[in-house]
Amino acid sequence: MNVRISDGWKRLLGEEFEQPYFAELAEFVRSEYCGGVIYPPAANIFRAFDKCDPEAVKVVIIGQDPYHGPRQANGLCFSVSDGVPFPPSLMNIFKEIEDEFGTPRPSTGNLDRWADQGVLLLNSVLTVRASSPASHSGHGWERFTDAVVSRLNAERAGVVYMLWGSYARRKGAVIDRSRNLVLECAHPSPLSAHSGFFGCGHFRKANDYLVAAGNEGINW
Repeated sequence: MNVRISDGWKRLLGEEFEQPYFAELAEFVRSEYCGGVIYPPAANIFRAFDKCDPEAVKVVIIGQDPYHGPRQANGLCFSVSDGVPFPPSLMNIFKEIEDEFGTPRPSTGNLDRWADQGVLLLNSVLTVRASSPASHSGHGWERFTDAVVSRLNAERAGVVYMLWGSYARRKGAVIDRSRNLVLECAHPSPLSAHSGFFGCGHFRKANDYLVAAGNEGINW
C-alpha cells in the first residue's frame, strides 16, 4: 500500500503497510473522513512522522488519541496549532517545564519546535471522530503504533521515552531499558497531574541523559 509518510519511516514500517489489518484500517479511516468530521485534517494524520525521521529521534512522548475539538488536533500528540487555547494537559506540561527550568510559558501550544529537535510526539491512535473521544480505538491504529515503538526500539538506542499514565506505560513495555532511558509518571491531565506528574523532572532528566551521551538537549 502506498502510504504518504516520510521515506525513513516507510523503510522502517513498510511491512506494516502490507498487512491485512492495515488495509482494513485504511478503509475504515477513509470511510470516516468521507462520512463526517474527523480530526486531525487528513493531510496531518502522519505529521508526527513527517516532522521527525527515525534517525533523528531523541525523545518519544506517547499520547492516546488526538484532541476531538474544533481546530485542536494537528497530528502531534498534546500539540495544538497557533492561536488555539491550551488544553488542560498541555497547560500542565508547560507548568512543569516552567518549574524545572524557570522559563515562562510559551505563547503558542504548537509543538512543532519540539518535533524539529527530534521529539516524536506519537499518539497511539492517529484519528478521532469530532466530539467523540476514543471513537477510532480498536480499529488497528494501536497495532500500527505498537509496531512503531517496537521497530524504533530495535533500531535505535539512547532514546528517551516519556510514558505518562498507565496507558503509555503499557505501550512502552517493550522498550529495552538497558539501551534507553524510560521515564514514567502520572498523566498530565488535571485528574492526575498532582499524583506524580508535577515535580517529575522529566524534561531536565531527558536533557541530562542526552547531553551525557554527547547529544544536544531539547530546548523545551
